[in-house]
Amino acid sequence: MNQNNITERLLRLAKNDLAVRERLLNTNQLNGGYHPEMEAVHRANAAELKQIINEIGFPGISKVGREANEAAWLIAQHDIAEPAFMRSFFEMMTENEWDIKKKHWAYLYDRIQYFQGKPQRFGTQLNADGSIYPVIDEQQLNTLRVEYGLPIISSDDLNRTAKVEDIERIENENPDYVIWRDGVGWKSD
Repeated sequence: MNQNNITERLLRLAKNDLAVRERLLNTNQLNGGYHPEMEAVHRANAAELKQIINEIGFPGISKVGREANEAAWLIAQHDIAEPAFMRSFFEMMTENEWDIKKKHWAYLYDRIQYFQGKPQRFGTQLNADGSIYPVIDEQQLNTLRVEYGLPIISSDDLNRTAKVEDIERIENENPDYVIWRDGVGWKSD
């Protein structure tokens, strides 16, 4: 295993992901669904991350360094069209919790919950209007966020947090998203 080569690969993949995202944002092309170019980047990056995992196992901080571990997490977090891979990466993070940043685990946990149409724990995922997607326990949210290295949410933003019972309404406001999400396998019930 050449750690420098793998570290460089992970950093290059994440840098490209963010550059494509920035370019598409700057040209107002990321509105209204999953942009095909962004999806292609995410799938290609995930394929390379899977190859790296086959070579070295989970790319934890001890193997690839903090920056490249964060890049691996970003690649998994952005690969929204492959639920099985995101769940698998989350399981690897859980098994290697001593070798990751806790906040990355929290983000990926919430991301999976969001795409499954379930309430999140850490308040990392937002609705289209910028409000916080429903959380399991609003009363303990900031305590939990501090424990996982996330910033405290202001009382104004907490007051705008959607309620768990609003999930169905939120999803009904974006039927194209629901069709896409269910089509790639996030939610089958």
